Amino acid sequence: QFSGFWYILAIATDAKGFLPGRDKRKLGASLVEVHKAGQLKVVIAFSRSQGCQSHTVILRKDNKKAVFRNTLRGIKAFRVLSTDYSYGVVYVRLGRAGREYKSLLLFSRQTMSSFLKIKEFVDAAEVLELLENATFLPKDASCANTILP
Repeated sequence: QFSGFWYILAIATDAKGFLPGRDKRKLGASLVEVHKAGQLKVVIAFSRSQGCQSHTVILRKDNKKAVFRNTLRGIKAFRVLSTDYSYGVVYVRLGRAGREYKSLLLFSRQTMSSFLKIKEFVDAAEVLELLENATFLPKDASCANTILP
């Protein structure tokens, strides 16, 4: 039920320099599909300083924890913290070469979200100590639309 196209309305991350300057930010997007039993295919598109960039990765379900991962690609955890299938708060932990970053994403089926969903995102960002680096993305969907199914 979590499969399908999502807009990324907000991000909180401790990865320095991940987002471009405010004037170049746009909505992100993700396409989540079941690849095989126990696997997810995830495409993520973000506006970066070099322009819109998308990445595709196959994630495998961890047998012991409620996360999907692909350590070869540096993805240590992809976990849906909460959802009602019209929105989702997603935690992503990346790590490679001794460095580790954590990000929290607010997914939505629409380019807007309710106050309660935004509050849930902000509360989770605070718990993860990412609140001071939280950013709500402008409603420009030109980058997000590059991965529309």
